[in-house]
Amino acid sequence: MSLYDDAVLVLKGYGDQPELRDVYLDHLARHPDGMYKPCEAGHLTSSALVIDPDRGRVLLTLHKKLGMWLQMGGHCEEGDATLEAAALREAAEESGIATGLTLLPGGPVRLDRHPIPAPCHWHLDVQYAALAPADAVAEISEESLDLRWFAYEDVAGVADTSVVELLKGTLARLA
Repeated sequence: MSLYDDAVLVLKGYGDQPELRDVYLDHLARHPDGMYKPCEAGHLTSSALVIDPDRGRVLLTLHKKLGMWLQMGGHCEEGDATLEAAALREAAEESGIATGLTLLPGGPVRLDRHPIPAPCHWHLDVQYAALAPADAVAEISEESLDLRWFAYEDVAGVADTSVVELLKGTLARLA
């Protein structure tokens, strides 16, 4: 099964945000290359909010290009077998937590479509949540200006609505 096929299956099985889910599926139907960065009409990305539920905190990265506190994530790559694998790869690369990250069960937590500068037009992000191991040691990557743990209650003060909604969805899954 290809990454494209996995994405279609994941999205068809995603029960929330039906209108946005259909935008993603329509995009993939019109753009067979819509999984990857060269697709100028937009492309899917995959991300994961790294959480430490025992300590009530999340790990956010201060994105180098955007100057915003965000969850770990980015572009799908040819070697990614699934959207989940892409999310875990990005989370490990950007957090420096090389082993022990595990995605919360149940598939994506939410979807987020946001505009990006030309030549591409849209990121269609499939957002997951990843549990950090108890002994996790985070290390800043070259893609970040900073990397920091934030208490759940502090996220709204530093991050945008998308990250806040991802945290809400994640906490609902943990309940």
